[in-house]
Amino acid sequence: MITASIVLYNQNLEILKKAVDSYLSTPLKKKLYLIDNSSKNILEEYFLHKEIEYIFVGKNIGFGKAHNLVLDKIKSDFHLILNPDVVFNSNVIPNLIYELNNKNEVAFVTPKVVYPNNKIQYICRKHLTFTDLINRKLKISKSSIYKNEYRSHDFNTAFYPEFIHGCFMLFKTVEFKKLNGFDERYFLYAEDADICREIYKVNKKILFFPNEEIIHHHQKGSAKSLKLFIYHLSSVIKYFLKWGF
Repeated sequence: MITASIVLYNQNLEILKKAVDSYLSTPLKKKLYLIDNSSKNILEEYFLHKEIEYIFVGKNIGFGKAHNLVLDKIKSDFHLILNPDVVFNSNVIPNLIYELNNKNEVAFVTPKVVYPNNKIQYICRKHLTFTDLINRKLKISKSSIYKNEYRSHDFNTAFYPEFIHGCFMLFKTVEFKKLNGFDERYFLYAEDADICREIYKVNKKILFFPNEEIIHHHQKGSAKSLKLFIYHLSSVIKYFLKWGF
């Protein structure tokens, strides 16, 4: 049994449909929770399906808090944290589950992530540091950025990075529940970096498994919007206050 949750906020319907269809094509017993943080309920009518539960929040409560709304509902073996702009084929989840079942030390697994043009997204990172954050913003040292992104690693080989960006995080449900889901102090951004730190804190690992591949229509919202940039800044401040600089 697998469950998944997608958090929505004023979502592009056509892209969302592709993400939902990708998940529903998985040949396993499954359920999908669509958690809508939008102010208006205009999406529910498009997702009337026996394997979907639509939850209308009515206000934007944030990414992590919205995903945590289903913590008490999920009774599955595996739980997928899924972005609404991801597309994948029907074999991806079963093959990732096989890897999870064979690695007791792993809390969640993520496949290779590419852009629609098939260019790789460097989702694997070292733990966030203040100097790295400044360097990424000002682009002082490209070599340091590349080192932080494991660019010297062979991305056709599985490994255990310190942090994986969370557009597709397939958890063992028991591990996700042990962590009590995401830290709800983060409204948007840094929740994935934080939960990766929590995983290593309890002596578990996260696995990057490139034998499977997904497409992510990554928007880089905080680089385009002042409001989203402020959310991003607020989250990284909270992150460094919690974990140190």
